Amino acid sequence: MNTLKNIFSVIGVLAIIAFFILLYKVEPAYQTFKSFDDKALDTYIRLTTEILATGNAAEATVWKTKIQEGLTAEDVEGAMRSVANEHNIKNVGELPLSKQVEAMSGKPFRYMKIFMFCNALTAAKMVDYNDAFSAYLPCRVTLLEDKQGQLWLYSLNMDLMIHGGTPLPAELKQEALKVKMIIQDIMARGASGEF
Repeated sequence: MNTLKNIFSVIGVLAIIAFFILLYKVEPAYQTFKSFDDKALDTYIRLTTEILATGNAAEATVWKTKIQEGLTAEDVEGAMRSVANEHNIKNVGELPLSKQVEAMSGKPFRYMKIFMFCNALTAAKMVDYNDAFSAYLPCRVTLLEDKQGQLWLYSLNMDLMIHGGTPLPAELKQEALKVKMIIQDIMARGASGEF
C-alpha cells in the first residue's frame, strides 16, 4: 500500500512541476495574445478548423464562391468589373494564366484568370503601417474553372491580416474592413452575374 501511495505522490509532484514549467513557457505567449485584436481567437479557431477539415493551409486561407449555373467567364468578368467601378476600386491588372499555360505548353488548359483590384491610397496606408502588408497587395480575385468544368472565384481571406495580431489603428482597420467588404461584394455579385 505504501508503494502505491509513494508512486501517486511522485506522480503528483511531477504533475505540479510540469504545470509550472508549462505555465512559465505559455504565460508570455498568453500575455501577448491578450493584446491581439478582439476577433483574433475566432480567426485562429476558424483557420485551424479549416486546416484540420481539409488538410490544406491554402484552402483554409481563401474565400471561395461558386459561379451560378449558366454564366460564362465573360459574364462573371463583366459583373466584377462593373462592381469594382461602382465601389471606385481600380482593376489594376489581369493575368490570363490559362492562355499563358496554353501558349507555353501547346495544350489547352482550363480557364484561369487573375484580377487585381486596388485602392492605391488604402494600399499606401497599409504599407506605411507595416511593409509586410505589401505582400497582400493588390487584392487578387481568381476566376477558375475546376476539373469538372465548374467556374469558381477565389480570393485571399483578409481576416488574418485584419484580426490576426495586435489591433490595427482604428482608421486603418475601417479602411481594411471596407476593402474586405468590396472584394466580397465583387465576388458575390460576380458569381451571380449581377451588374
